[in-house]
Amino acid sequence: MSHNINFNSKTGKHSFFSVRERAWHGLGRIVKDCPTSADAIRFAGLDYEVEKRHLFTYDNENQIADEDITIKIPELEVPGYYATVRTDTEQVLGVVGRGYEVVQNWDIFSFFDAIVGGGEGIHYETAGALGKGERVFITAKLPGYIRVGNDDLIEKYLLLTASHDGFGSIKACFTPIRVVCNNTLNAALKNMQNCVKIRHTATAKERLEQAHKLMGISNQFANGMDAIFNHWAKVRITDYEVKKLIQMALVPSKEVLQKLEKGKWDELSTRFKNTCESAFEYAMADDTQQLDTTKGTLFGAFNAVSGYFQNVANFKDGEAKFVSIMEGTAKLRTQEAFRLCNGFAKSGSDVFHMN
Repeated sequence: MSHNINFNSKTGKHSFFSVRERAWHGLGRIVKDCPTSADAIRFAGLDYEVEKRHLFTYDNENQIADEDITIKIPELEVPGYYATVRTDTEQVLGVVGRGYEVVQNWDIFSFFDAIVGGGEGIHYETAGALGKGERVFITAKLPGYIRVGNDDLIEKYLLLTASHDGFGSIKACFTPIRVVCNNTLNAALKNMQNCVKIRHTATAKERLEQAHKLMGISNQFANGMDAIFNHWAKVRITDYEVKKLIQMALVPSKEVLQKLEKGKWDELSTRFKNTCESAFEYAMADDTQQLDTTKGTLFGAFNAVSGYFQNVANFKDGEAKFVSIMEGTAKLRTQEAFRLCNGFAKSGSDVFHMN
């Protein structure tokens, strides 16, 4: 099946739904509206459970021979490895390790509910499962998140994908593409913007519940930041001031700040200087920094710091990145950038002389 959409032989239905628009080779269910994530799960046939079960292999010494037929009896447990099994069809979806934690489809989709407190106003567009059900996805339009200048982010889709086979993390990202077939799903994944990746570990559910904050699309946050960011998009700032703001936002200690304020650049660590240069390069050259709302503006300066941690900074892995941005160094540096930008909006370059 080139379309790769899951077909449930027990229900006789394909695991896919679309709002109003027939898609995925005409397969699945077409609905007029999908108001909740629970509806999306039901419409797309994703209301199944996945279990992690022990793996066994055959013991060659333990077999039953009957004339020309030899029956091997599985008795040896494979240590440290498990099968993920779809319980409604008893199909094996993959093989995983001891640390892998199953995150059920309803927990994955609850990510959307966390954005606007229960899902009100979310426009679910498509959802489905691929293969045997080892890979699931959902796309939706979101209401009320930040709009700066003429960039209408509401017209972008939020894509959430997850797998139950041990390959790949749970991913949530912005994409300009509505998923209507396997090709557009692949295209959407290649066009991911502001992406969050969460591994299937014991903390996956908790991370997923917080992921919307990391992506900056919390409805409450958006309502408060909209006016501020639009104002910053009109405040001009020179390249020199951007570089100075980045340096002050990224300082790791008071000692480094004191040297920076005294102009003792040569006494600063190579690591700190390289970090500042990378963030400044992002501020000057990245495509997101060339918009009317970001190029030469205070909003662009703030976006340079937050965007550096999202898109440039190196982390050990996705989990380390998540922790840093949610509650670690990246969060503190971004908060400092916000404070500096807020001060610059009120007093200009004088903010660089504040203690």
